[in-house]
Amino acid sequence: MATNLEVLDTIPLFAALSKRQRRKLLRGMRVFDYEPGHAIVRQGDEGETMFVVLEGEARVIRRGRTVGKLLPGDVFGEVSVFDARPRTATVQTVTRTSCLALHRDELRKMLKDEPRAAWALLGSLARRLRGD
Repeated sequence: MATNLEVLDTIPLFAALSKRQRRKLLRGMRVFDYEPGHAIVRQGDEGETMFVVLEGEARVIRRGRTVGKLLPGDVFGEVSVFDARPRTATVQTVTRTSCLALHRDELRKMLKDEPRAAWALLGSLARRLRGD
């Protein structure tokens, strides 16, 4: 199994960060394990944490309908971390699932120390919005 740092190395959102910046980010992250059927986040709830799926599978639900699937390497919850608005969807586990979690305060702390990382993340988010 890949290390958590190797997982971060493969995530497009973090691709523009240096290895040192990814290590620093990883120090602020924690691993959580969830049983099948657990709602990790709920649509409409306040969100202060983003997640990276390490193992397992989860489904993305909006207004009661499944609209997507999350697998290892997928990121979710980042929108609420950046804009401090309610969650746009519910994420419910299908199988036993492990996630890396990064709280907004930990991200802010890292970005305060690493302003270039903030620009790198903004560039990654812009590319995602453009569909690149």
